[in-house]
Amino acid sequence: MSQLDLAAAASTTPRYMSFVETGRSQPSREMVLRLAGALEVPLRDRNGLLMAAGFAPIYPEHDLDHPAIERVTSALQRMLEQHAPYPAIVMNRRWDVVRANDGATWLYSGLYAPDPLPDPANVLRLILEPGPVRSAVVNWDQVAPALLERARREAVGGVMDLATAELVQELRTTTDATVARPPRSITPLVPVIDIEFAFGETSLRWFSVVSTIGTPVDITAQELRLEAFFPSDDETATRWHDLIAAR
Repeated sequence: MSQLDLAAAASTTPRYMSFVETGRSQPSREMVLRLAGALEVPLRDRNGLLMAAGFAPIYPEHDLDHPAIERVTSALQRMLEQHAPYPAIVMNRRWDVVRANDGATWLYSGLYAPDPLPDPANVLRLILEPGPVRSAVVNWDQVAPALLERARREAVGGVMDLATAELVQELRTTTDATVARPPRSITPLVPVIDIEFAFGETSLRWFSVVSTIGTPVDITAQELRLEAFFPSDDETATRWHDLIAAR
């Protein structure tokens, strides 16, 4: 954004913005928050801006089990349960799985068997790093670059936190994900890139829908997102229901 655009978005003047930028003026707490809002800065980083300007942080960060965010966690838990028998997970900003329904637990545990899933299970590492989950992704060459792009696009407020940025950079340099390329042509009738797993004696194709919390004022609530997987075709839906019934 230009200085003029930012001043307009923050309901101030370009002259005052210039003074703040050069250090001639010290912004008030209200102005720091207005600037952060205009720039869509994530809540975690708004606290950092407030402290840098000499003010106390105002946005809380609670553990998942804290009563202060019980409404959020209860809603996510209901969504996980109602999505059964299809897989669904809740991730934090680092792509660590913090909640999972039975469908997701069975899918990933089955892919990782006979070894137990790592704790925490990080989706980026599971799919991009060499291992049983990556080996089971039939169309990995398409999925890998799309997943790295997702990590950038789905960063909270478009700002990738340091830990996630370092993880993505590590995966870019230590795996061949950057060598993988999307298909040269994508059929117009296909709106998403599926992920196809070889699961036992069958194959399963899924696409996902990602949900976030609306109007959060808690850091933890803002950084959580729920990914729900849906069968990409009737064959996958039938096979999955048969597998669940056989289990």
